[in-house]
Amino acid sequence: MNKVNNTYINGSFQKSDSISYLDLINPSDEEIYGVLECTSVDDLEQAIHAAFIAQSVCMNLSIKERKNILSQILTGIVKRREEIAEMITLEMGAPINLSKNAHIQMGIDHLENTIDVLDEYKFESNENGYKILKMPIGVAALITPWNWPLNQTLTKISSAIAAGCAIIMKPSEYCAFSSKIIAEIINASDLPPGGFNMVNGLGADLGPIISQHNLVDMISFTGSTEVGINIQELAAKTVKRVSLELGGKSAHIVCDDVNFSEAIPTAINQCFINSGQSCSAPTRLLVPEHKMEEVKSIATNHINTLITGDPLSENTHLGPVVNNKQYMSIQQHIKKGIETCELIAGGIGKPSNCHKGFFIKPTIFSNVPNNNALATEEIFGPVLSIISYKDLDEAITITNNSKYGLSSYISSKDTEIAHKLAKKIKAGQTIINKVSRGSVPAPFGGFKMSGNGREHGKFGLEEYLEVKAVI
Repeated sequence: MNKVNNTYINGSFQKSDSISYLDLINPSDEEIYGVLECTSVDDLEQAIHAAFIAQSVCMNLSIKERKNILSQILTGIVKRREEIAEMITLEMGAPINLSKNAHIQMGIDHLENTIDVLDEYKFESNENGYKILKMPIGVAALITPWNWPLNQTLTKISSAIAAGCAIIMKPSEYCAFSSKIIAEIINASDLPPGGFNMVNGLGADLGPIISQHNLVDMISFTGSTEVGINIQELAAKTVKRVSLELGGKSAHIVCDDVNFSEAIPTAINQCFINSGQSCSAPTRLLVPEHKMEEVKSIATNHINTLITGDPLSENTHLGPVVNNKQYMSIQQHIKKGIETCELIAGGIGKPSNCHKGFFIKPTIFSNVPNNNALATEEIFGPVLSIISYKDLDEAITITNNSKYGLSSYISSKDTEIAHKLAKKIKAGQTIINKVSRGSVPAPFGGFKMSGNGREHGKFGLEEYLEVKAVI
């Protein structure tokens, strides 16, 4: 049995004195593939103190040195990309083609974009009678999820290093092996000892200590809204900065002028990428009322072309969801949906070709009321709700009638109308006529209960900076 020790403190991996272990289960066959040695509370304290001591060194790194460190990490990721992709597929079930491409490329993009930002960013500026200094906020705790492990870890790491902050990272316990590779790559860089520290284990054990620790100056968290609220409540005791990227229930408005035979399959694929395990996934598909029957026909035909199964096969579109807890939660949502809405594809149970593993039938409901649980709750699986609208004003009302506001999508031939709609949507980003945001360093984060921070590029860097006026 492979054991992994992810306790990395002050420039080296350290054997934890913890007696807590966690079985790591392959979501595609439900077999144990490894054991994680969890970080003890004492080790966590050591990691935080190591970062605190290293902060004075990190903040004084020159821009050239910070860029060099990020470039070294980038080179390490590129060199080990195949290995990391295989680990991501093993750990959370992403189809291997998705792991090799989108999962890896997003991490690379964040490093490259942050290096570019450092070429032009002004940490000092002279204003009208005073000077502005942009200074590192201090020790940054990064708490990252399992669904896009390289994406979420490297966007935070790159911004924190670029700002001059020392890091304590707590990655998801479901990504233990891929996280270790990242730590090994950082270990080989010129980042000073203590500039990066990593602990691992259950969030419920380590998260509260990190959140209220007086030596932690900032927390950047990506995960569920419920956990984000708890972190913010605990962090309030020390008035530290908390940057949250939380849940979503994004809408995709398909306008009347598009080619529906192309737009609907694209919208379904956008929703189902990564087996629907994306906080920004467009899980509410808004279509004109008079097009509903056509949309249903196109959707049912397209769903039959999607292959769910072995994530190591290059022909697979959807792998399993990450664990049994997630599987059971999605099954319950589908079961309740069948009782209240029109099921047009998928349903409860596993696909007929999947006897083991946490596989979900790609599922679509139509004519879903916007107040139904299918349309209001983040299911985090391959489940799509099709909702009709009478006109674009109603489409905007439906879109905004959600406690979430992370992302939104618009398909329209009239880009002028699309941009006018985008201004009315209460969400942190709107993607118009594109499959995804691509590699652009646009800020990412949410409105309302989807969070309060921004990541990527210039905006990601500024999350880790304090503004100081010199008069």
